[in-house]
Amino acid sequence: MRKLLLCAVLLSSLCSAVLSLPALAIDRQPSADYRARREALAKKLNGGAALIFAAIEGDGPNALHGFRQNDNFYYLTGWAEPGAAVLIAPARDAKDEQPARAYTEILLLLPRDMVGERWTGPKLGPDSPDAASITGFDRVESLSKLDEELPKLLTVGDKVYTELAAPGEVTSSSGLLDWLKRTRAISARVRTVDAKPLLASLRTVKDAGEIALIKEATEASMAAHLAVMHEIKPGMTEREVGAILRYEWERRGCERDSYAPIVGAGFNGTILHYSENSGTVHPYDTVVIDAAGEYSMYATDITRTLPANGKFSARQREIYDIVLGAQQAAMAAFQSGTSTLGRETPNTLNTVAKNYINTHGKDLHGESLGKYFIHGLGHYVGLNVHDDGDYDIPLGPGMVFTIEPGIYIPEEKLGVRIEDMFYVDQNGKLIQLTASLPRTADAVERAMAGK
Repeated sequence: MRKLLLCAVLLSSLCSAVLSLPALAIDRQPSADYRARREALAKKLNGGAALIFAAIEGDGPNALHGFRQNDNFYYLTGWAEPGAAVLIAPARDAKDEQPARAYTEILLLLPRDMVGERWTGPKLGPDSPDAASITGFDRVESLSKLDEELPKLLTVGDKVYTELAAPGEVTSSSGLLDWLKRTRAISARVRTVDAKPLLASLRTVKDAGEIALIKEATEASMAAHLAVMHEIKPGMTEREVGAILRYEWERRGCERDSYAPIVGAGFNGTILHYSENSGTVHPYDTVVIDAAGEYSMYATDITRTLPANGKFSARQREIYDIVLGAQQAAMAAFQSGTSTLGRETPNTLNTVAKNYINTHGKDLHGESLGKYFIHGLGHYVGLNVHDDGDYDIPLGPGMVFTIEPGIYIPEEKLGVRIEDMFYVDQNGKLIQLTASLPRTADAVERAMAGK
């Protein structure tokens, strides 16, 4: 009997530990951080409610590359499992026909499937006794109760902020929203509004925990780029280079790529979104390597351009130094609270970089090189490698972004891009997260020589 009791206790402890694994499989921030984001969103809802759905397993990219949580859902919950929803409503006083309401936040999870868990392993369910403490929510309910809980928070004229699909698009939210309308949980008395702009405005400024995770992704990705500098040589395929990158950042804790790696040798390096990675590295190629890993849901983005044989030719170095000069000019021009990343906005760093390129060097026909800089100077980075955000507002504390000028000359089979990660600290100082990765032509050549 004592042995049976001991086994039961051990089994109970094991199940409890396993049930908490979904929240701990990646480096999750403290629950208070996600709570603060939910409360910040509530303040933007104008008395309405927010309803954000988790991604569905086997839906879209998840069908091919394994499950990855919806960015906005994860931002608000820190919950990385499929088939869930979060419901948020701000407190409000009684007024006219609106009853008083306390601040409300509910995480809705799928009921446990004991048969299915023999295939998937134990899952946390709404009835698990420690569901609230593990997830950090005031309440955890079954997803099947959503059509009961939502109407309790709504009155005539309220808005439900949710992720609406673009015309002709079907998302993981589409079917669930249709179901809520059929059950009249969302009726003609309320209006659905797209929540993505509100969430994008919140996600533009990262908290300290987010920046720490981005740093982890960046450190692992820099190590991968440095490994390639040591190992790349003529005769390798672009795919071999990609394999080195993935091996190095995954062995350092990254769970997946931030985006499909781009390894473009020679002419392929002049194609911005080249993705085949099927070519061969030839002795006199430059190789554009735009690749990075994702750590605990957070992305990073790094590009380096390498001479295949370890030495830049005179022309390759000339173009490389112009791109580097454009990046350094943008960095020098940066002013917190003033500089922007937009292409047409005042004080845009994009113009600084383009002017530098246009006033340094010529193509084979004696024309300025600005026309070969064909993309924006940078973009926000966070849960998505191209994080949502307003590119017309000034850059300031907590913002994380790239600065990535490039010159792509198909006629010369010569492409050069240098992309680095930056954030603005609380004092308004521009911090380069990738500062330790070789960046100048001389530093790249030394790294490739093993020095």
